[in-house]
Amino acid sequence: MELDNLIEIEPYLPHRKPMLMVDAIVEISAERVVCVFKIEKECVFVQNNQLQEAGLIEHMAQTCSSIMGQTYFENKQTDSSRPIGFISAIKSLTINHLPEVGKLMRTESVLENKFYGDDYTLSTMLVNVVVDNEVIAEGTINLFLQENRNEKI
Repeated sequence: MELDNLIEIEPYLPHRKPMLMVDAIVEISAERVVCVFKIEKECVFVQNNQLQEAGLIEHMAQTCSSIMGQTYFENKQTDSSRPIGFISAIKSLTINHLPEVGKLMRTESVLENKFYGDDYTLSTMLVNVVVDNEVIAEGTINLFLQENRNEKI
């Protein structure tokens, strides 16, 4: 697997360790992203030497979110003005097996469609996770992103 010229993930996501579940972006465009994540034993989602389902889903969602996050990165948004986002639906999900500590996941996500509202964006993403040239998980995830107005109540 070619891992030269990796792109730092942190500018594309609001997540930070220990909840950051992507190490770097391998390639990115407006409609496709490929990310990598090496499973470490210290990961909060590791149990019995395996990344658990919740961690795998979070990794998949963060990979998908980086496509949307690049718009905010390009606009040089500050941390306090980055969007608020979450999984609004998991339309389909197949987990063939859980990856073990020490394995490198290569995850590809493709934008299927996107809808823009006044201050929010809905998107549907196709995503698959590969470990050792085998697809271990795949699915279709809906994401909701809303502008963070940073208003105090």
